[in-house]
Amino acid sequence: MSGIRRPLGVAAVVAMLLAALNLRPAVVAVSPLLGEIRADTGLSASAAGLLTALPVLCFGLLAPVAPVLARRWGLERALLAALVVLAVGFAVRLVPTTWGLFAGTLVVGGAIGVGNVLLPALVKRDFADRVGLMTGLYSMSLSGGAALAAGLTLPVANAAGLDWRGALATWGVLAVVGALVWVPRALHATGPAPTGFRSGGTRPAGRGSVWRSPLAWAVTAVMGTQSLSFYATNAWLPEVFVSLGRTPEAGGWLLALCNLVGIAGSFATPLLAGRMRRQRGIGVALVVLVGTGLTGLVVAPSAAVLWVVLLGLGQGGGISLALTLMALRAHDAAHTSELSGMAQSAGYVLGACGPIGVGLVHDASGAWTLPLLLLVGVAVAQGIAVWFAGRDAHVR
Repeated sequence: MSGIRRPLGVAAVVAMLLAALNLRPAVVAVSPLLGEIRADTGLSASAAGLLTALPVLCFGLLAPVAPVLARRWGLERALLAALVVLAVGFAVRLVPTTWGLFAGTLVVGGAIGVGNVLLPALVKRDFADRVGLMTGLYSMSLSGGAALAAGLTLPVANAAGLDWRGALATWGVLAVVGALVWVPRALHATGPAPTGFRSGGTRPAGRGSVWRSPLAWAVTAVMGTQSLSFYATNAWLPEVFVSLGRTPEAGGWLLALCNLVGIAGSFATPLLAGRMRRQRGIGVALVVLVGTGLTGLVVAPSAAVLWVVLLGLGQGGGISLALTLMALRAHDAAHTSELSGMAQSAGYVLGACGPIGVGLVHDASGAWTLPLLLLVGVAVAQGIAVWFAGRDAHVR
Protein backbone atom coordinates (compact mmCIF):
# COMPACT_ATOMS: atom_id res chain seq x y z
CA MET A 1 0.00 0.00 0.00
CA SER A 2 1.39 3.39 -0.89
CA GLY A 3 0.02 6.82 -0.25
CA ILE A 4 -3.28 7.51 1.41
CA ARG A 5 -5.79 4.74 1.13
CA ARG A 6 -8.71 6.93 0.18
CA PRO A 7 -9.19 10.65 -0.38
CA LEU A 8 -8.77 12.41 2.93
CA GLY A 9 -8.93 16.14 3.53
CA VAL A 10 -7.97 18.54 6.24
CA ALA A 11 -11.11 17.61 8.19
CA ALA A 12 -9.91 14.02 8.56
CA VAL A 13 -6.55 15.16 9.91
CA VAL A 14 -8.23 17.61 12.30
CA ALA A 15 -10.57 14.86 13.55
CA MET A 16 -7.61 12.57 14.21
CA LEU A 17 -5.64 15.26 16.05
CA LEU A 18 -8.67 16.27 18.11
CA ALA A 19 -9.14 12.66 19.16
CA ALA A 20 -5.46 12.49 20.13
CA LEU A 21 -5.82 15.73 22.10
CA ASN A 22 -8.36 13.91 24.31
CA LEU A 23 -6.03 11.05 25.26
CA ARG A 24 -4.14 12.75 28.13
CA PRO A 25 -6.18 15.52 29.92
CA ALA A 26 -8.27 13.02 31.92
CA VAL A 27 -5.04 11.70 33.45
CA VAL A 28 -2.83 14.80 33.70
CA ALA A 29 -5.55 17.16 35.02
CA VAL A 30 -5.53 15.21 38.29
CA SER A 31 -1.94 16.19 39.09
CA PRO A 32 -2.37 19.95 39.76
CA LEU A 33 -5.44 19.10 41.89
CA LEU A 34 -3.85 16.24 43.82
CA GLY A 35 -3.19 18.28 46.95
CA GLU A 36 -6.81 19.49 47.06
CA ILE A 37 -8.11 15.98 46.33
CA ARG A 38 -6.03 14.49 49.15
CA ALA A 39 -7.12 17.19 51.59
CA ASP A 40 -10.79 16.64 50.74
CA THR A 41 -10.82 12.84 50.60
CA GLY A 42 -8.04 11.97 53.04
CA LEU A 43 -6.11 9.89 50.50
CA SER A 44 -2.55 8.95 51.43
CA ALA A 45 0.27 9.45 48.95
CA SER A 46 0.08 5.74 48.12
CA ALA A 47 -3.68 5.92 47.47
CA ALA A 48 -3.21 9.07 45.42
CA GLY A 49 -0.55 7.23 43.43
CA LEU A 50 -3.07 4.46 42.80
CA LEU A 51 -5.58 7.04 41.58
CA THR A 52 -3.12 8.39 39.02
CA ALA A 53 -1.94 4.89 38.06
CA LEU A 54 -5.38 3.37 37.43
CA PRO A 55 -5.86 4.94 33.97
CA VAL A 56 -2.40 3.80 32.88
CA LEU A 57 -3.17 0.27 34.07
CA CYS A 58 -6.37 0.39 32.01
CA PHE A 59 -4.30 1.49 28.99
CA GLY A 60 -2.44 -1.80 29.17
CA LEU A 61 -5.18 -4.18 30.22
CA LEU A 62 -7.73 -2.92 27.68
CA ALA A 63 -5.37 -2.55 24.71
CA PRO A 64 -6.40 -6.03 23.42
CA VAL A 65 -10.05 -4.92 23.38
CA ALA A 66 -9.38 -2.26 20.74
CA PRO A 67 -8.70 -4.72 17.88
CA VAL A 68 -11.92 -6.56 18.71
CA LEU A 69 -13.93 -3.34 18.46
CA ALA A 70 -12.14 -2.32 15.26
CA ARG A 71 -12.90 -5.68 13.67
CA ARG A 72 -16.59 -5.58 14.56
CA TRP A 73 -17.37 -1.87 14.12
CA GLY A 74 -14.52 -0.40 12.07
CA LEU A 75 -11.93 2.08 13.28
CA GLU A 76 -14.09 5.19 13.00
CA ARG A 77 -17.05 3.80 14.94
CA ALA A 78 -14.78 2.29 17.58
CA LEU A 79 -13.06 5.65 18.07
CA LEU A 80 -16.40 7.40 18.35
CA ALA A 81 -17.48 4.90 21.01
CA ALA A 82 -14.24 5.50 22.93
CA LEU A 83 -14.81 9.27 22.93
CA VAL A 84 -18.42 8.86 24.11
CA VAL A 85 -17.32 6.56 26.95
CA LEU A 86 -14.59 9.07 27.83
CA ALA A 87 -17.21 11.80 28.22
CA VAL A 88 -19.29 9.48 30.40
CA GLY A 89 -16.26 8.86 32.61
CA PHE A 90 -15.87 12.59 33.22
CA ALA A 91 -19.52 12.72 34.30
CA VAL A 92 -19.08 9.81 36.72
CA ARG A 93 -16.25 11.69 38.42
CA LEU A 94 -18.82 14.32 39.45
CA VAL A 95 -20.43 11.85 41.87
CA PRO A 96 -19.55 13.34 45.29
CA THR A 97 -17.88 10.24 46.73
CA THR A 98 -14.42 8.72 46.61
CA TRP A 99 -16.03 5.74 44.88
CA GLY A 100 -17.25 8.04 42.10
CA LEU A 101 -13.75 9.45 41.64
CA PHE A 102 -12.16 6.02 41.29
CA ALA A 103 -14.99 4.58 39.17
CA GLY A 104 -14.87 7.54 36.77
CA THR A 105 -11.10 7.19 36.58
CA LEU A 106 -11.46 3.54 35.55
CA VAL A 107 -13.98 4.50 32.83
CA VAL A 108 -11.81 7.25 31.34
CA GLY A 109 -8.77 4.97 31.51
CA GLY A 110 -10.58 2.25 29.57
CA ALA A 111 -11.73 4.68 26.89
CA ILE A 112 -8.26 6.16 26.45
CA GLY A 113 -6.72 2.68 26.37
CA VAL A 114 -8.85 1.84 23.33
CA GLY A 115 -8.01 5.15 21.64
CA ASN A 116 -4.29 4.64 22.26
CA VAL A 117 -4.32 1.55 20.03
CA LEU A 118 -6.81 2.68 17.40
CA LEU A 119 -5.26 6.03 16.48
CA PRO A 120 -1.81 4.67 15.50
CA ALA A 121 -3.61 2.03 13.43
CA LEU A 122 -5.54 4.81 11.70
CA VAL A 123 -2.26 6.59 10.91
CA LYS A 124 -0.78 3.38 9.48
CA ARG A 125 -3.88 2.72 7.36
CA ASP A 126 -4.59 6.16 5.96
CA PHE A 127 -1.16 7.81 5.92
CA ALA A 128 1.18 4.98 4.96
CA ASP A 129 3.59 7.25 3.08
CA ARG A 130 3.58 9.92 5.80
CA VAL A 131 4.00 7.82 8.94
CA GLY A 132 6.81 10.01 10.33
CA LEU A 133 4.93 13.27 9.80
CA MET A 134 1.58 11.99 11.04
CA THR A 135 3.14 10.22 14.03
CA GLY A 136 4.82 13.53 14.87
CA LEU A 137 1.52 15.41 14.65
CA TYR A 138 -0.24 12.69 16.66
CA SER A 139 2.47 12.79 19.35
CA MET A 140 2.28 16.60 19.40
CA SER A 141 -1.42 16.38 20.13
CA LEU A 142 -0.76 13.96 23.00
CA SER A 143 1.78 16.35 24.53
CA GLY A 144 -0.43 19.34 23.77
CA GLY A 145 -3.39 17.81 25.58
CA ALA A 146 -1.19 17.07 28.58
CA ALA A 147 0.21 20.62 28.57
CA LEU A 148 -3.25 22.18 28.40
CA ALA A 149 -4.52 20.03 31.27
CA ALA A 150 -1.48 20.77 33.43
CA GLY A 151 -1.50 24.52 32.82
CA LEU A 152 -5.19 25.42 32.62
CA THR A 153 -6.96 23.16 35.11
CA LEU A 154 -6.29 25.26 38.22
CA PRO A 155 -6.62 28.72 36.59
CA VAL A 156 -9.93 27.78 34.97
CA ALA A 157 -11.22 26.27 38.21
CA ASN A 158 -10.24 29.36 40.21
CA ALA A 159 -11.73 31.74 37.66
CA ALA A 160 -15.01 29.81 37.52
CA GLY A 161 -15.16 29.09 41.26
CA LEU A 162 -15.14 25.32 40.72
CA ASP A 163 -14.10 22.67 43.22
CA TRP A 164 -11.75 19.90 42.12
CA ARG A 165 -14.59 17.73 40.81
CA GLY A 166 -15.88 20.52 38.61
CA ALA A 167 -12.35 21.29 37.46
CA LEU A 168 -11.87 17.68 36.30
CA ALA A 169 -15.27 17.63 34.62
CA THR A 170 -14.51 20.68 32.45
CA TRP A 171 -12.26 18.49 30.29
CA GLY A 172 -15.31 16.41 29.45
CA VAL A 173 -16.35 19.27 27.15
CA LEU A 174 -13.33 18.52 24.96
CA ALA A 175 -14.36 14.85 24.80
CA VAL A 176 -17.89 15.82 23.74
CA VAL A 177 -16.51 18.09 21.00
CA GLY A 178 -14.22 15.30 19.83
CA ALA A 179 -17.12 12.84 19.69
CA LEU A 180 -19.28 15.27 17.69
CA VAL A 181 -16.49 15.76 15.15
CA TRP A 182 -16.19 11.99 14.71
CA VAL A 183 -19.92 11.40 14.17
CA PRO A 184 -19.87 12.18 10.39
CA ARG A 185 -16.82 9.96 9.82
CA ALA A 186 -18.36 7.13 11.83
CA LEU A 187 -21.66 7.35 9.93
CA HIS A 188 -19.96 7.22 6.52
CA ALA A 189 -17.21 4.72 7.35
CA THR A 190 -17.27 1.68 5.10
CA GLY A 191 -13.67 0.47 5.08
CA PRO A 192 -12.59 -2.66 6.94
CA ALA A 193 -10.34 -2.67 9.95
CA PRO A 194 -6.62 -2.70 9.22
CA THR A 195 -4.96 -5.98 8.42
CA GLY A 196 -4.04 -7.71 11.66
CA PHE A 197 -7.15 -6.68 13.57
CA ARG A 198 -9.08 -9.87 14.02
CA SER A 199 -11.66 -10.76 16.58
CA GLY A 200 -9.35 -12.93 18.63
CA GLY A 201 -6.94 -10.11 19.51
CA THR A 202 -4.01 -8.35 18.00
CA ARG A 203 -2.26 -11.32 16.42
CA PRO A 204 -2.69 -11.52 12.64
CA ALA A 205 -3.74 -14.80 11.14
CA GLY A 206 -0.82 -16.87 9.89
CA ARG A 207 1.78 -14.91 11.85
CA GLY A 208 4.19 -16.09 14.53
CA SER A 209 3.64 -14.43 17.89
CA VAL A 210 5.77 -11.36 18.53
CA TRP A 211 5.76 -12.31 22.22
CA ARG A 212 8.59 -14.73 21.40
CA SER A 213 10.76 -12.03 19.76
CA PRO A 214 13.60 -10.44 21.80
CA LEU A 215 13.41 -7.37 19.56
CA ALA A 216 9.70 -7.00 20.29
CA TRP A 217 10.44 -7.20 24.00
CA ALA A 218 13.07 -4.47 23.58
CA VAL A 219 10.46 -2.20 21.94
CA THR A 220 8.03 -3.08 24.73
CA ALA A 221 10.66 -2.21 27.34
CA VAL A 222 11.19 1.18 25.69
CA MET A 223 7.44 1.81 25.81
CA GLY A 224 7.15 0.60 29.40
CA THR A 225 10.06 2.50 30.91
CA GLN A 226 9.10 5.68 29.04
CA SER A 227 5.50 5.36 30.27
CA LEU A 228 6.63 4.69 33.85
CA SER A 229 8.79 7.82 33.83
CA PHE A 230 6.20 10.03 32.11
CA TYR A 231 3.20 9.13 34.26
CA ALA A 232 5.17 9.16 37.52
CA THR A 233 6.51 12.67 36.87
CA ASN A 234 3.15 13.93 35.59
CA ALA A 235 1.44 12.57 38.69
CA TRP A 236 3.83 13.98 41.29
CA LEU A 237 5.82 16.87 39.79
CA PRO A 238 3.46 19.60 41.10
CA GLU A 239 3.66 18.05 44.58
CA VAL A 240 7.47 18.02 44.34
CA PHE A 241 7.45 21.74 43.64
CA VAL A 242 4.95 22.45 46.42
CA SER A 243 7.34 20.70 48.84
CA LEU A 244 10.05 23.09 47.59
CA GLY A 245 7.94 26.12 48.52
CA ARG A 246 6.11 26.77 45.24
CA THR A 247 2.38 27.35 45.09
CA PRO A 248 0.11 24.66 43.59
CA GLU A 249 -0.54 27.01 40.65
CA ALA A 250 3.21 27.41 40.04
CA GLY A 251 3.62 23.63 40.24
CA GLY A 252 0.89 23.22 37.63
CA TRP A 253 2.51 25.76 35.33
CA LEU A 254 5.90 24.05 35.60
CA LEU A 255 4.25 20.73 34.70
CA ALA A 256 2.56 22.51 31.79
CA LEU A 257 5.94 23.85 30.65
CA CYS A 258 7.35 20.33 30.81
CA ASN A 259 4.60 19.04 28.52
CA LEU A 260 4.65 22.13 26.32
CA VAL A 261 8.31 21.72 25.37
CA GLY A 262 7.53 18.04 24.97
CA ILE A 263 5.51 19.01 21.91
CA ALA A 264 8.73 19.99 20.12
CA GLY A 265 10.37 16.69 21.03
CA SER A 266 7.26 14.77 20.00
CA PHE A 267 7.17 16.35 16.56
CA ALA A 268 10.88 16.34 15.72
CA THR A 269 11.78 12.85 16.90
CA PRO A 270 9.73 10.78 14.41
CA LEU A 271 10.89 12.96 11.51
CA LEU A 272 14.52 12.34 12.45
CA ALA A 273 14.13 8.71 13.47
CA GLY A 274 12.28 7.84 10.26
CA ARG A 275 15.31 8.89 8.22
CA MET A 276 17.73 6.72 10.19
CA ARG A 277 18.49 3.03 9.78
CA ARG A 278 19.32 2.86 13.48
CA GLN A 279 17.65 4.91 16.21
CA ARG A 280 20.14 4.16 19.00
CA GLY A 281 21.79 7.57 19.02
CA ILE A 282 18.62 9.64 19.16
CA GLY A 283 17.12 7.27 21.74
CA VAL A 284 20.11 7.54 24.07
CA ALA A 285 20.18 11.33 23.65
CA LEU A 286 16.55 11.56 24.75
CA VAL A 287 17.23 9.39 27.79
CA VAL A 288 20.19 11.59 28.76
CA LEU A 289 17.87 14.62 28.68
CA VAL A 290 15.41 12.88 31.00
CA GLY A 291 18.10 11.71 33.39
CA THR A 292 19.73 15.15 33.50
CA GLY A 293 16.41 16.85 34.20
CA LEU A 294 15.54 14.50 37.07
CA THR A 295 19.03 14.72 38.58
CA GLY A 296 18.93 18.50 38.34
CA LEU A 297 15.71 18.63 40.35
CA VAL A 298 17.54 16.80 43.15
CA VAL A 299 20.86 18.69 43.19
CA ALA A 300 19.83 22.19 42.05
CA PRO A 301 16.05 22.65 42.39
CA SER A 302 16.37 26.44 42.12
CA ALA A 303 16.97 25.99 38.37
CA ALA A 304 13.63 24.19 38.03
CA VAL A 305 12.72 25.80 34.70
CA LEU A 306 15.85 24.44 33.03
CA TRP A 307 15.31 20.94 34.41
CA VAL A 308 11.65 20.69 33.37
CA VAL A 309 12.57 21.88 29.87
CA LEU A 310 15.16 19.10 29.53
CA LEU A 311 12.77 16.59 31.08
CA GLY A 312 9.95 17.63 28.75
CA LEU A 313 12.08 17.42 25.62
CA GLY A 314 13.30 13.95 26.56
CA GLN A 315 9.90 12.59 27.54
CA GLY A 316 8.06 14.14 24.60
CA GLY A 317 10.58 12.68 22.20
CA GLY A 318 10.55 9.38 24.10
CA ILE A 319 6.86 8.62 23.56
CA SER A 320 7.00 9.49 19.88
CA LEU A 321 10.13 7.37 19.45
CA ALA A 322 8.39 4.42 21.10
CA LEU A 323 5.44 4.80 18.71
CA THR A 324 7.78 5.16 15.73
CA LEU A 325 9.74 2.04 16.68
CA MET A 326 6.50 0.03 16.54
CA ALA A 327 6.27 0.87 12.84
CA LEU A 328 9.98 0.79 11.97
CA ARG A 329 10.68 -2.58 13.58
CA ALA A 330 7.74 -4.23 11.77
CA HIS A 331 7.60 -5.47 8.16
CA ASP A 332 4.02 -4.40 7.41
CA ALA A 333 0.72 -3.21 8.88
CA ALA A 334 -0.10 -6.67 10.21
CA HIS A 335 3.14 -6.91 12.15
CA THR A 336 2.74 -3.28 13.25
CA SER A 337 -0.65 -3.93 14.83
CA GLU A 338 0.66 -7.05 16.58
CA LEU A 339 3.76 -5.28 17.89
CA SER A 340 1.71 -2.23 18.92
CA GLY A 341 -0.73 -4.41 20.85
CA MET A 342 2.10 -6.13 22.72
CA ALA A 343 4.10 -2.96 23.44
CA GLN A 344 1.09 -0.99 24.65
CA SER A 345 -0.41 -3.85 26.69
CA ALA A 346 2.73 -4.82 28.61
CA GLY A 347 4.26 -1.33 28.40
CA TYR A 348 1.38 0.52 30.02
CA VAL A 349 1.00 -2.13 32.74
CA LEU A 350 4.64 -1.43 33.62
CA GLY A 351 3.98 2.30 33.31
CA ALA A 352 1.21 2.06 35.91
CA CYS A 353 3.83 1.07 38.48
CA GLY A 354 5.35 4.57 38.27
CA PRO A 355 2.79 6.71 40.11
CA ILE A 356 2.13 3.97 42.69
CA GLY A 357 5.82 3.24 43.25
CA VAL A 358 6.77 6.89 43.62
CA GLY A 359 3.92 7.40 46.10
CA LEU A 360 5.01 4.39 48.16
CA VAL A 361 8.66 5.46 48.21
CA HIS A 362 7.65 8.99 49.21
CA ASP A 363 5.50 7.64 52.05
CA ALA A 364 8.41 5.50 53.25
CA SER A 365 11.14 8.14 52.95
CA GLY A 366 9.12 11.27 53.72
CA ALA A 367 10.88 13.20 50.94
CA TRP A 368 11.14 13.38 47.15
CA THR A 369 14.89 12.80 46.73
CA LEU A 370 14.81 9.00 46.67
CA PRO A 371 11.76 8.78 44.31
CA LEU A 372 13.46 11.14 41.84
CA LEU A 373 16.70 9.15 41.96
CA LEU A 374 14.78 5.94 41.34
CA LEU A 375 13.32 7.56 38.22
CA VAL A 376 16.87 8.32 37.11
CA GLY A 377 17.47 4.58 37.38
CA VAL A 378 14.41 3.99 35.18
CA ALA A 379 15.95 6.34 32.61
CA VAL A 380 19.11 4.22 32.61
CA ALA A 381 17.00 1.10 31.99
CA GLN A 382 15.23 2.92 29.15
CA GLY A 383 18.60 3.72 27.60
CA ILE A 384 19.59 0.05 27.65
CA ALA A 385 16.28 -0.96 26.10
CA VAL A 386 16.47 1.64 23.33
CA TRP A 387 20.00 0.49 22.47
CA PHE A 388 18.62 -2.95 21.58
CA ALA A 389 15.33 -1.70 20.06
CA GLY A 390 17.08 0.91 17.93
CA ARG A 391 19.14 -1.52 15.84
CA ASP A 392 18.44 -2.02 12.14
CA ALA A 393 16.25 -5.15 12.24
CA HIS A 394 12.65 -6.31 12.01
CA VAL A 395 10.54 -8.40 14.34
CA ARG A 396 10.21 -11.92 12.94
